[in-house]
Amino acid sequence: MTRTKIAFIGAGNMASSLIGGLLDDGYAHENIVVADPDEERRSQVAANFGVKVTADNHRALERADIVVLAVKPQVLETVCRSLASAIASPPPLFVSIAAGARTDAILRWLEHDVPLIRSMPNTPAAVRAGATALYATASVTQQDRNDAESLLRAVGVTVWVDDESLLDAVTALSGSGPAYFFLLMEAMQSAGESLGLAPDVARLLTLQTAFGAAKIALESGADPAVLRQRVTSPGGTTEKALEVLRGSDFVTIINKAVAAARERGAELADRLGGKNG
Repeated sequence: MTRTKIAFIGAGNMASSLIGGLLDDGYAHENIVVADPDEERRSQVAANFGVKVTADNHRALERADIVVLAVKPQVLETVCRSLASAIASPPPLFVSIAAGARTDAILRWLEHDVPLIRSMPNTPAAVRAGATALYATASVTQQDRNDAESLLRAVGVTVWVDDESLLDAVTALSGSGPAYFFLLMEAMQSAGESLGLAPDVARLLTLQTAFGAAKIALESGADPAVLRQRVTSPGGTTEKALEVLRGSDFVTIINKAVAAARERGAELADRLGGKNG
């Protein structure tokens, strides 16, 4: 990362995950400042990470090379408008991790044509296993992209999208995705218990199976369809279970669920910043 000073506006869970990931990667704690109006949060962040904290957003922006907008979407407009008068020239790189807020709205609220990258991380970032999609506005340079990747890769993998509207699909797939897997785990554990397994046994087997399946998929590089075929013996138990899932239109249900989440994400973004920002 070529830039050295990072300012986090907001000290919530995702900001804490990013700060922890950066420090684990060897980033200097003295180069991070965190602004938040909540005294308890500031104290917690300072105690956990040894970084500078302040209640003053303008102070956090002083000499910042990267500004991470890590506040709740509902207060993002107010925060951005309050930052407008503190933006220096040339402006720092802004990285938004606020869900749903489109770049045109953020730029309007900031009242400056700053280099802006919108990102959509997900909750597994808390355990350094996140998946983040990023979208860059026109004024973002290749070095800006590299710096944003370095920031977000501290908590997992990153991918870029060229069309901002695709972030609604990302939100539906990986943003909401952990909950889909939790529901499947919940159902599998319940099924195991109904077959006589003790709850702790059913839980452990379910979680380790989910972890193992994801690990194989990541490390093998093979398509999930190929992996499914490899573990499905003709006439065996797995094939029988998959027949039931197909008979219940499992794939169609998943498609409908993800599409519904995407629609809702677009609706919330329209409500937050307006269709045209």
